[in-house]
Amino acid sequence: MIKKIIGVFILAAVISTGALAEDGVVRMGTEGYYPPFNYFDSASTVKGFDIDIGNALCEHMKVKCEWVTTDWDGIIPALNSNKFDTIIASMAITQKRSKVVSFSKPYYFNAVKFVARKDLKLKDAMPKDLKGMTIGTQSGTQEVKILADFYTDSKVKRYPKLDDALLDLETGRVDAVLASQFVLGDWLKKGKSNCCEFVGKTFINDESQGTGIAVRKSDTELLDKLNKAIDEIVADGTYTKIREQYFSFDIMTPPIKTSVLFGGK
Repeated sequence: MIKKIIGVFILAAVISTGALAEDGVVRMGTEGYYPPFNYFDSASTVKGFDIDIGNALCEHMKVKCEWVTTDWDGIIPALNSNKFDTIIASMAITQKRSKVVSFSKPYYFNAVKFVARKDLKLKDAMPKDLKGMTIGTQSGTQEVKILADFYTDSKVKRYPKLDDALLDLETGRVDAVLASQFVLGDWLKKGKSNCCEFVGKTFINDESQGTGIAVRKSDTELLDKLNKAIDEIVADGTYTKIREQYFSFDIMTPPIKTSVLFGGK
């Protein structure tokens, strides 16, 4: 009986140490199809802003980062199934997601914007401007809810990968795409077709509290260490050095909320 009780305490201790118990390795989960935040290079190595931030956090936590990629639609179930220890994949912090995972403090604010075909000659991208048009976006993102709430007179097409939506935009199968202004800006800068342009205002879903790193509810120690490391890389200038490699503007100031832009829902 005593041996059984001791065994239970040992098991509880192992479980409580969570992700930090495995030889100083933290498995970082990401997607790989969201440039410039996370993407695969020509050698099939995952790169990007999320990855650079994750590696910097691991360095400050004095652990080794091990990167694991998975499809966006199943990324939270994969975390909770112990396939990796964090999600650092430009995931917006929302109340719904916070019911099943815990989030770090924001490490940036990911505003969204429309990109549309130039031949439409749109001056704005409010619901009345896109009435009757087809809008593409990536499934499982905050943009899906924005379109469902406010763009009810448009046809919305959801894609497993944002790249597929942008391909359909280039070929004229959709009229506009709603996604992160950072990702779309990178696509426009690297695009070869010159088909499209930004239209309308930059905004953020009311539910979004910024972009954070997700961990399992039980991994409180890891969450505390991530928050401490975020503060450290901001304080010592590491964050700014990484950000300047990708963006020439501040990405920590919250943009306009959908309730302000659209009048609430």
